[in-house]
Amino acid sequence: MIQQASDSTDNSKWQPRIVAFLCNWCSYAGADLAGMSRFAYPAAIKIVRLPCSGRVDPMFIIKSFEQGADLVLVSGCHPGDCHYTSGNYHARRKLLAFRELMTFLGIDPRRFKISWVSAAEGAKWSSLVKEITAEVIALGPFENYSKLRAGGIAE
Repeated sequence: MIQQASDSTDNSKWQPRIVAFLCNWCSYAGADLAGMSRFAYPAAIKIVRLPCSGRVDPMFIIKSFEQGADLVLVSGCHPGDCHYTSGNYHARRKLLAFRELMTFLGIDPRRFKISWVSAAEGAKWSSLVKEITAEVIALGPFENYSKLRAGGIAE
């Protein structure tokens, strides 16, 4: 469970919470390569390792926001390189459709990112995490998590 900020009005000590759902074969290996290569990137990201990006259920994303995530990232193999043939194509189609519903749920679509990172792209992973961390800092904390948790639609 993601720990909630004790005082959401005090942004001086606020650190963003980013949840990343990564494909085991490419994106997770790319993140691992970034670590082994000592490419620095912010520690605000918490990784959830999945067999394929096609296995990401939109409910995982909603639950992440419900538990206090400020941004959610889904990352997998480059299109055409999926170890499960077409899992990343299914993920892309499903998650782009889901992005259209995020506003209805009261979640700014800018708080959800999809990327493709291969196992050999440790430097790309590092720069991606730096980029999305800067974006979420500019957006500020996601404060509608309690409305999601209550089952209501945020305004």
